[in-house]
Amino acid sequence: MDMISIIEDKKMGRALSKEQIAFFARAAADHTVPDYQLAALLMAIRLNGMDARETADLTMAMAASGDMLTPDVGGVPVDKHSTGGVGDTTTLVLAPLVAACGGKVLKMSGRGLGHTGGTVDKLESIPGMVVDLPEDRFLDIVRTVGCAVAGKSAQLAPADKTLYALRDVTATVDSIPLIVSSILSKKFAAGAKAIVLDVKTGSGALMPTLDASIALARAMVDIGHHAGRSIVAVVSGMEEPLGSHVGNALEVKEAIDILAGRAGGPLKQVSLFLGAQMLVASGIAGDEAQADRLLNAALDSGRGLEKFKEMITAQGGDCRVCDDVRLLPAAPVIRSMVAREGGYLAHVNGTALGMAAQRMGAGRIEKDDVIDPAVGFVMKKRIGDFIRPGDEICTLHARSEASAAETEQRIAAALTLSPDPAPKARLLYALVTPQGVKQLTE
Repeated sequence: MDMISIIEDKKMGRALSKEQIAFFARAAADHTVPDYQLAALLMAIRLNGMDARETADLTMAMAASGDMLTPDVGGVPVDKHSTGGVGDTTTLVLAPLVAACGGKVLKMSGRGLGHTGGTVDKLESIPGMVVDLPEDRFLDIVRTVGCAVAGKSAQLAPADKTLYALRDVTATVDSIPLIVSSILSKKFAAGAKAIVLDVKTGSGALMPTLDASIALARAMVDIGHHAGRSIVAVVSGMEEPLGSHVGNALEVKEAIDILAGRAGGPLKQVSLFLGAQMLVASGIAGDEAQADRLLNAALDSGRGLEKFKEMITAQGGDCRVCDDVRLLPAAPVIRSMVAREGGYLAHVNGTALGMAAQRMGAGRIEKDDVIDPAVGFVMKKRIGDFIRPGDEICTLHARSEASAAETEQRIAAALTLSPDPAPKARLLYALVTPQGVKQLTE
């Protein structure tokens, strides 16, 4: 068996055997074939797809390419994963809140992919924060604190580490089989027994259409269910940044502001909904109503923020950022972007906003790029808002005046104003379970 024949089969649209898929995953994990052959097969998969059996085989082969944990954390290990978006900081809000309610949040996160931000990149903006944890230390923090958020261990699903980096630079990010296998292989390998997926839809999501997002959600739920996990998927909106803050340290600040009771809005709403699903899936709450009460009590009492401090401290970070966000990295150039004309904000190109932050240095263009934790922007307007000439649209946090000026042009091009009133963007669309798809109302 060799990679050329496997590439040839998928190039011609033929289904790959379980043995071929296992060979591919092992080659990616062991680096026994060159990146250009792996990239060629990724593109063939992107163009010709995989059926449900192939996708399940790839998921299990990638999970089995390294260690398979069976964690004893004093409860049901629960994980949440988002398919990515802009200003999507839900993990940093809900992980400590769920832990404050008695949950055991075992969260292994990735770095930024394409125009979307990465949770571990955000955490690394906290001074001293360690995200590369040995497996035993990671599990010990979950057991004692209740939550830990770390980068994926090199021993867990190593095939995914190789393929994840290649997808980002080969325009194969949006392939459903590759998304499903990447996400679930890490969850299975890390030992999560309850999994809540946040599948984004809209202009800032990997899946821009609702039908594609629901198809992705159903594919992941089906594979997770057949693998014996308690799994659900929420399809949520990404027509604009979920939070108002875009950029690594800025997003940490917004999460802290929500946990401290100083901020709310769509990021808080979606975080609480996902957190409720996590409490139900892990058996902490009997239903969503009870879960909502538990989460809001943890938020109102400040226990969620205290749990975030505990997690930061356990991972070597400076928890004083939770009391003084000025200790987070700050950009040297901070200035306002104001509207030159008026109208209702009718549309936002979320992908373009994500790419604007990426170009500032908040994300990677090449896989070895170094993240600038301080840069980004804070949006002051949302879809449906009326904007007058001279109103502040956002605050730019840039490394230089030239970068600020370039970003202002990119943001302006991403926003569409209309003289007619525009509806607010929808946040929650559907809840996908093994039993089917339930439409959500707001």
